[in-house]
Amino acid sequence: MSDNEVQYASHDFRNKRSARGLLSDKEAKRRRLYQKLVYCFGILYVISVMAFIGVRVYYLNNKISSDFKTLAQNFTSCEKKSSHLTAEISQVKQNNHDLQTKIKTLKEKIKTCEDQKENSESRHSSCPKGWIHSQSSCYAVNDAVPRNQKTWEEAQEDCIRKGSDLTIVGNEEEKKFVDGTSWKDGDGLIKGFWIGLRDEGGKWKWMDGSDLTNQAWINQQPATDGQCVTSLQNREWTSVSCTKRNGWICEKKALYVVKEE
Repeated sequence: MSDNEVQYASHDFRNKRSARGLLSDKEAKRRRLYQKLVYCFGILYVISVMAFIGVRVYYLNNKISSDFKTLAQNFTSCEKKSSHLTAEISQVKQNNHDLQTKIKTLKEKIKTCEDQKENSESRHSSCPKGWIHSQSSCYAVNDAVPRNQKTWEEAQEDCIRKGSDLTIVGNEEEKKFVDGTSWKDGDGLIKGFWIGLRDEGGKWKWMDGSDLTNQAWINQQPATDGQCVTSLQNREWTSVSCTKRNGWICEKKALYVVKEE
């Protein structure tokens, strides 16, 4: 081989070696770049995972906090309901106790009524001759002629001598009886019958000192000094001067006589 050929081959080998060196440097750079990219992507992946975990933890914390708050509210609500139920149960027990007491009282009243009925069946009421029996009282209706009629005070004195008083009306049934027996004669000689109701200090009071509770019975007539009340059949009670002369109605309790078997 000639020297020229040797030189050319040597030069060609160096060129190839130089080219391979250049290629190796590029590959090294490419590899470093690839490594950097992989490293960066790895960091990004780790950051993404950490961010995801952080978001998940944040969401779970919020959910746990919300659930805890809801549980606390439910617990408070349950406590209130429990308190209300306890109060209602206590009220029901109290109502039941009151009802039992009322039932017991009612049973006692029923027994008392039955005993009274049994006793009443073994006796009968008795009124003096000329007196009228109604409910548990005896009534004497004094329908005197005008010359024998009396003032309110005189009528009361006559009732006292007979062991009675001018009548005291206690209920609607008795009022109907008194009104019905306040006989009205056809000649108009009877203007009314004294009953035991008169003015005392601007109030209508009965013989026993009690107030007239039903003002409708006297048609809302105001109590005036020196006024007393009369009853007459088919007419409202009337306020007249106590010095007027009228008939009168006495009342006393009926006597009870035991029936013979």
